[in-house]
Amino acid sequence: QLQLVESGGGLVQVGGSLRLSCAASGFTLDGYAIGWFRQAPGKEREGVACVSSSGGSTYYRDFVKGRFTISKHNAENTVYLQMDSLKPEDTAVYYCAARSSCLGYATPDMSSGTRYWGKGTLVTVSS
Repeated sequence: QLQLVESGGGLVQVGGSLRLSCAASGFTLDGYAIGWFRQAPGKEREGVACVSSSGGSTYYRDFVKGRFTISKHNAENTVYLQMDSLKPEDTAVYYCAARSSCLGYATPDMSSGTRYWGKGTLVTVSS
């Protein structure tokens, strides 16, 4: 079965850190860019960060720049999202997605070019 599985979410206090994992099964991530997205209660899904298929290029939304780090480990078939200095507004369900490229990951049309979505992992930042 071809799927992406997110893990690593949980409850953390303001200023804390979490590392999310996105593991692929049934296919390899080599040829895919991987994006991380999130959806807070009552809000639209939004792009957070993206890494190119080679892992050599990374992209971040302004609201996470300097706090989150995305990394791709093709040998492990896994992508990580290191989240530091977490804020209450980071509370959301986080999803990863395998895409043809990072182009458009930060737009409302983020599903275009997306091949696989994971089911998400919940991150709650408490104040």
